[in-house]
Amino acid sequence: MKLFGLTGGIATGKSTVTQLFRDRGVPVIDADDLAREVVEPGQPALTEIAARFPGLLDATGRLDRAALGTRIFGDAGERQALNAIIHPRIASLALERTQALAEAGHPFALYDAPLLIENRLHQAMPGVVLVVAPPDVQLARLMARNGLDEAQARARIASQLPLEAKRAHATWVVDNGGKREATATQVDGVLAAMRAMT
Repeated sequence: MKLFGLTGGIATGKSTVTQLFRDRGVPVIDADDLAREVVEPGQPALTEIAARFPGLLDATGRLDRAALGTRIFGDAGERQALNAIIHPRIASLALERTQALAEAGHPFALYDAPLLIENRLHQAMPGVVLVVAPPDVQLARLMARNGLDEAQARARIASQLPLEAKRAHATWVVDNGGKREATATQVDGVLAAMRAMT
């Protein structure tokens, strides 16, 4: 089974594109979902996070993701410490899910990960889909979605690897800055290319 990558910048509409692939029967392994799973109560990663980042569990013993995000945003050292705890566990869970899909007879699947290229996961993949949107659209979406002012939104965007740098590693680029129908047409083209490779 082939595992293709899917990534994009913050607020480029990656989840819209992921859903379009799902609607067409493509299995998707979502790194964000796996990241939530590995920090559920009772999971070893949550215990480690609670020890390394005191005060980040809520009254029910769950991870306060917003407080964690505030703490690690803008601090590369803190981000690295968190990544060292969760990334190996996400990778292990992704491998389990990939094997299960292969055993179920799927010829290919998508691995949707915001940091796919930053973590060099794309190097082991036969192809990568990059979701992009014009900078003004990305900024407006992020401000609306997260309730941020323009300076905060720009800082979030600037904290990520620029889309142009990601584009250098992309096999396919899906521009999600316009109407959903236009995005769907692009997804159909990418899907045809993927099928041709499997």
